[in-house]
Amino acid sequence: MTLLPGWAAPQRARAAVSSPNSKQFFVYIGTYTGAKSKGIHVARFDSASGTPAPPELAAETPNPSFLAIHPNQKFLYAANEVGEFGGKKSGAVSAFVIDSHTGRLAALNQQPSGGDGPCHIAVDRTGKSVLVANYGGGSVESLPIKPDGSLDAPTTFIQHHGSSVDPKRQEGPHAHFITTDAANRFALACDLGLDKVLVYKFDPANSSLVANDPPAASIPPGSGPRHLAFHPGGRFAYVINEMQCTMTALSYDSERGELKGLQTLSTLPEGESPKPNFSTAEVEAHPAGKFLYGSNRGHDTIVAFGIDETTGKLTRIENVSTQGRTPRSFGIDPTGQFLLVANQDSDNVVVFRIDQKTGHLTATGNSIQVGTPVCVKFVPAEKAR
Repeated sequence: MTLLPGWAAPQRARAAVSSPNSKQFFVYIGTYTGAKSKGIHVARFDSASGTPAPPELAAETPNPSFLAIHPNQKFLYAANEVGEFGGKKSGAVSAFVIDSHTGRLAALNQQPSGGDGPCHIAVDRTGKSVLVANYGGGSVESLPIKPDGSLDAPTTFIQHHGSSVDPKRQEGPHAHFITTDAANRFALACDLGLDKVLVYKFDPANSSLVANDPPAASIPPGSGPRHLAFHPGGRFAYVINEMQCTMTALSYDSERGELKGLQTLSTLPEGESPKPNFSTAEVEAHPAGKFLYGSNRGHDTIVAFGIDETTGKLTRIENVSTQGRTPRSFGIDPTGQFLLVANQDSDNVVVFRIDQKTGHLTATGNSIQVGTPVCVKFVPAEKAR
């Protein structure tokens, strides 16, 4: 196989084992590599107290800008956001096995992402496929997962086509996100360049993607849909729009794979308009289904919304400073007690406590210092030996 610079040689590792009652987690942090970071970092996190341990380098790998965890929590996959791999214009997807005691990652293998600048990655619900979205290439791809966690050669590659109203940002397709629905029957892909969420029929048995009918849902022109989060109940989806700093709520028909718009709200405080340096990044629903969170870059806040679980519509609760600069991604810990936000330009991952009744966020004073952090994922941890 062709290895990216800085790729660590495989080592034997004890695979992670899921513990549903665990209060100890590994927090995996994806980064942009350079002088401040060499790859994926890991820190232990105590969800009883909200206290993180100092981080360490889990694996050296270039620009692991988004991470995904296998459902069995034994394997981790990274989108290597690079422009060339194997002598071709393509990024890479890397597979690792998780050591359940130390949190360190042992390299399994890599495959091409099919397009340059892969920026999002997901594992399907059965753990049989990895799905990747290529921003630069404007494409999506699926790769089968072998029994040992390594990646097989890609089976489906789909090039998006078209453009939208902004000639600078939307001159062509820019796939920014892909995931499967709860039933694992459909895959949904946000394309910032097209102002659409494209829907594909997904077959995990052969890792195939086929255009659905209807093939897409349109987002208001010039919005730039970036990421999507499903409500835990599965009937609603929420798209955060990078270019206009908005959140779009949609209903979701899981039988047809069809999205219909319900509402679009600003992610900024009432009365504030987006400035040229403002954009959004991440969206995530609280596991209890009552709250939705999104990150505002430039404004450097997390917006909290209340969710009407009957209609799916949103009501803004607050905007809270992220205690840093350029909040890229964030993660809600599996207990639902804490939100950890990765501030890309201030080199810190800040811990917030979530009020379970109101959804309000309160900074705990705890943080993890990591260079250019851009993604946060959790895995249950076993006790260190």
